[in-house]
Amino acid sequence: MSSGELEHTLLPKTIALPVFSSDALSSVAYATQEILLVLGAVGAAALSNVVPISFAVGTLLALVIVSYRQTVRAYPNGGGAYIVSHENLGDKAGLLAASALLIDYVLTVSVSITAGTDAIVTAAPGLEPFKIEIAIAFIAFVALMNLRGVKESGIFFAIPTYGFILSIAVLLLTGFTSCLGGCPQAENLGAGHLASNLEPLTWFIILKAFAAGTTALTGVEAISNGVPAFRYPQSKNAATTLTIMGTISISMFLGVSWLADKMNVIHVHGSERTVLGEIAHTAFGGGLMFYVVQVMTAMILILAANTAFADFPRLTSILAVDRFMPRQFMNRGDRLVFSNGIVILSFFAGLLIVVFDADLNRLIQLYLVGVFMSFTLSQAGMVVHWRRTKERGWRRSLGINAFGACLTGTVLVVVIATKFTGGAWIVIAATPVLMFMMHSVHKHYLWVKEQLADAERIPVDRRPGHQNVVIFAHKVDAATARAIGYTRSIRPGTARAFALDKGVASAWKRLAPDIPLTIVQGSGSMRAKVKAHLRSIRATLPQDEFLTLVVPEVLGGRGWRELIRHPSMQLLKGSLLSEPGVQVLNVPIVADEIDPDSDEAQEPARNYVIILVSAVHNSTLQAIEYAETLRPTDLRALSFGLDPQETEQLGNEWLAARIPHPLEMQDSPFRDISTSLRHYIAQFEPNGRDRIVTIVLPEWVVNKQRHQILHNQTALIVKRDMLFEPGVVVASVPYHLEDAVPQRTS
Repeated sequence: MSSGELEHTLLPKTIALPVFSSDALSSVAYATQEILLVLGAVGAAALSNVVPISFAVGTLLALVIVSYRQTVRAYPNGGGAYIVSHENLGDKAGLLAASALLIDYVLTVSVSITAGTDAIVTAAPGLEPFKIEIAIAFIAFVALMNLRGVKESGIFFAIPTYGFILSIAVLLLTGFTSCLGGCPQAENLGAGHLASNLEPLTWFIILKAFAAGTTALTGVEAISNGVPAFRYPQSKNAATTLTIMGTISISMFLGVSWLADKMNVIHVHGSERTVLGEIAHTAFGGGLMFYVVQVMTAMILILAANTAFADFPRLTSILAVDRFMPRQFMNRGDRLVFSNGIVILSFFAGLLIVVFDADLNRLIQLYLVGVFMSFTLSQAGMVVHWRRTKERGWRRSLGINAFGACLTGTVLVVVIATKFTGGAWIVIAATPVLMFMMHSVHKHYLWVKEQLADAERIPVDRRPGHQNVVIFAHKVDAATARAIGYTRSIRPGTARAFALDKGVASAWKRLAPDIPLTIVQGSGSMRAKVKAHLRSIRATLPQDEFLTLVVPEVLGGRGWRELIRHPSMQLLKGSLLSEPGVQVLNVPIVADEIDPDSDEAQEPARNYVIILVSAVHNSTLQAIEYAETLRPTDLRALSFGLDPQETEQLGNEWLAARIPHPLEMQDSPFRDISTSLRHYIAQFEPNGRDRIVTIVLPEWVVNKQRHQILHNQTALIVKRDMLFEPGVVVASVPYHLEDAVPQRTS
């Protein structure tokens, strides 16, 4: 899908409800169960408290929904906890909210998928040994559906979501009707040992049960995060959907809790059926409708993970825009979704399921800390927002959010106190670690920006005579002949060649007697010998001159399989990026392009040089100077606009810098720079002999390995794809960043 189709992917309320509310609606399947598990430790008499505790949870849920309706209206571009906290409470509060949300979304997938798998096992106990495999398969399925697009996955997931709502409505109606003449009593298989496990009923137990029941609030924030995904008017539609979700969720939750109490449902660890399954079995007396409820419950629980798949990638993209996450998370995939976020979410959710052995009771202990941490920060941020803006009715709005912040903050304390030893400590410990990682990424990007703008490192004025070329003659073939022709055409200050095999010397003398050849001998790997030779040459040159290693390469075929079969040259070129003062120019030719009747060593009459740029900084200026030394027939800069604001900013910076070369800005509607570049260079009709296109790639190089993943991914993709384009050579111009410690951190 092209970027212009983004508006067509916006969701109507009927589709947005299952996309963003499946998590909140699915919590009906296990929220009551979690309350009964805690009360069951006290004994059968304590189970009667399930209804008042459920009403307290329902009241809290209603208050949170009212509060988030205000957030949705105040932040029509998406007012998740991160944005609200970052804007109103500062960077640290924003990172705390973001960390809590990211962890919560991973847990949402793990818990939902595991709960859905439990529902399947309830209906088919023979599948118990395969729980982990089933759960992983469901994660993969939901991820693949989301990679197809938000709207497409929403349409697919709408059927089971509405099916679940309908099945629960039928269950509640049947249960209420059957209770008119005295409620049928549940079988409660496996609960016979309940009475032997008595503890006194204390306020701590009641608070612990309340905290367990607040799992009903999971997923409430999803709509406020996803406002930009709604059709216009976005805020109004999002607020309406939030209200519908809250009404349905509260009604189903209270109804299930009431039936659990009246039917005397007892649930302990190891029970054969879930609480919802026990109620359905009792209300329907087994039979078809029992299995319908189980199937619909399993489906909604599995698809509840879709809420996280809708919001996690969106949040990581926002964090990437703010430079707190790697820039790759900003990129939309083929179907206009943030594919990298979907893949990362799937990986970590699957890892949790494996580590915790697909045990719902263990996983759910980790769940609520992040939920209420984000609730509290979001509400507190809204209080500051109302005080700052003083919009119409701000006092009423401030009061609602202030009360909500106090209440959710209190619940957060209760959740931490009651679940800390059960596993919540893992989330509490992981949150600052994730905050530190995001802060480090942000700090690094700021440092890179300072380095690229350092006035003391602005490139000097270098001309064609400042180019020095070294050809790596590992063989004498058609690619080597082209490299010789290319070298002659740019008239470098010096031109030389070297080989590691003495056997190429005689062929070289016949092909290029005007270019001296050195045979490099000695022990060590090919990369080590090449680097050592380049360093010896670099030491003899003035510091302000370029040294280009020309790497000729004959490729047996096209595509990534060729790179896997013959990786040595690709590894060599990649490793040379870290060599100071060395540029790498690759001259490839695919075997089926070689014409035995043509002179591959002829000088190309036209050399069209294109510099790919994304911003105006020292690295770009150095690449421009490098391109000028190639004596091009035509030199131009090229940028593919993936973001309108960044494109406009680049144009202004280019004009302000007074760069004496044209900058062309091309659309890349499918966000595929390689394809767009391929179409662009087709106008020059390059053939490798008399017409050459040289792509100059500015790349900055960091010394620490852990920082490599944050940079140059686009350059790597371009180099890979241009390798097989006829008549195209690619020059990597690295800009080495210093190891100075950044002074500014925010």
